[in-house]
Amino acid sequence: MSDNVPTTNDPQQPADASRPPVPARPAADAASATPAAGGDAGSAPSAGAPHASQGDGAYAAQPPYTAPRVPSYAEASAHAASTTPYGTHPAHAGHPGHPGAQGPSTPQAHTEGGNQGSAPGQSSGRTGAGKVVGIMVAAALVGGAAGIGTAAAYASFFPQSQTVVTTGPSIVNNTESVNQTTAIAAKVVPSGVTISVTSGSSGGTGSGVVLTADGYVVTNTHVVTLDGETADPTLRVTTSDGKIYAATIVGTDPTYDLAVIKLTDASGLTPIEFAASSKLNVGDPTVAEGAPLGLSNTVTTGIVSALNRGIQIASSAAPEGDPHEQGQGEPPFQFDFGQGQQQSANGSISIVVIQTDAAINPGNSGGALVNGDGKLIGINVAIASTGGSNSSGQAGSIGVGFSIPSDIVKRVTDELMSDGKATHGLLGAMVGDAAAQENATMVGAYIIDVTPGGPAASAGLKKGDIVTSFNGFPITNATDLTAQVRALAAGSTAPLVYVRDGKTVSTEVTLGELPQ
Repeated sequence: MSDNVPTTNDPQQPADASRPPVPARPAADAASATPAAGGDAGSAPSAGAPHASQGDGAYAAQPPYTAPRVPSYAEASAHAASTTPYGTHPAHAGHPGHPGAQGPSTPQAHTEGGNQGSAPGQSSGRTGAGKVVGIMVAAALVGGAAGIGTAAAYASFFPQSQTVVTTGPSIVNNTESVNQTTAIAAKVVPSGVTISVTSGSSGGTGSGVVLTADGYVVTNTHVVTLDGETADPTLRVTTSDGKIYAATIVGTDPTYDLAVIKLTDASGLTPIEFAASSKLNVGDPTVAEGAPLGLSNTVTTGIVSALNRGIQIASSAAPEGDPHEQGQGEPPFQFDFGQGQQQSANGSISIVVIQTDAAINPGNSGGALVNGDGKLIGINVAIASTGGSNSSGQAGSIGVGFSIPSDIVKRVTDELMSDGKATHGLLGAMVGDAAAQENATMVGAYIIDVTPGGPAASAGLKKGDIVTSFNGFPITNATDLTAQVRALAAGSTAPLVYVRDGKTVSTEVTLGELPQ
């Protein structure tokens, strides 16, 4: 967030061309790729994109999430009596981190990026070998009871014909006593990976999520670039069943801290299923998966604490030349660099996030946040911490974690996989916090100035206007507006509401493209 002082910086000014090269693509179709988008941003990724021809393992948009119905006790018991016993179904057909310089064994402060792990190429030994468990469990506890019930007390959490098979980590020891989180873990853990990143004497670990059966994986830019320290890291990726792969970077998007990597010679991986983050409600259940503190295949539970929250995060990988993103003062959130020396960020990014109280810790960066169906609703990116920002401090979960919504993840990763670069909207206006203006009477994004001939000017915005809504989302400050503008692809058209001289005006704006 801001320091409640109006900034004279422009959230939509062009980025400096001297930024280390990041592959690029033209405007994408924001309306189809991002359900919350205000309009068509361009064509969808080409049919030749790597993810467009992967068969059953291909990365594809999922239908909107619908919460499963909780069965009555009688229904559950009747279902259990007619269900094929465990183990008799055929196997399922599918198969936070800047790590600064090598250093102490304690995690560092402020967000959930990563920590020192085992040396590249070495297996941690934490994964059990050869354990195969078939599970059929329920969507929720029956009869309103809280706690763990027996298998017979659950209706099928997954379709009756589907058996969830896990090889490697121990998830179920007692098939007679399983719950919803057990089912989610069994479904999601096979789609999670642990990423070891090294460059010279620096290195560490973060998390990632499998997008396609042949090895495309989404994670954070700050994980694979050591928060902008390197553009050519050595990547080693360990899957949940203990296999280790070399990997290369397909594309990075420092504006929204997302990246796609490709595992070498991978096949038969388990892609994550996507849900629409636009369908979430505050209070919906969440499960975070990843490798906090290097502990692979870890799940934690919580709820959606807030939606559509705009935050600033300090980032050394942030695109240069955008004055607003640099901001005034230090942003309140940082990537958690885990064990090792934390770098001083030279910029910041503004992004829209889902806030959750599921425990997210150093090393969870790039890992999955999923809903009660075990489908992806976000990629974990940062945590709030009460610790200090120096390298001797420690940070851990305080119940305030942030994830990039799946709708944005879907759009950006589609573009990265297709063209190696993602596009972002540009408004062409300098903004500050309306609440920080003299004699302020309302919150919003205060227009300090507009670029002549730019998108904001073309939409009729003028100095002194206060933007209160963009693309259907409430705007409470400059960070909110910048984050929502960046969430859309270049060329997108979005509705915008502003107040001028006490009167509320609605308009539409067609965004320009933020240079990378």
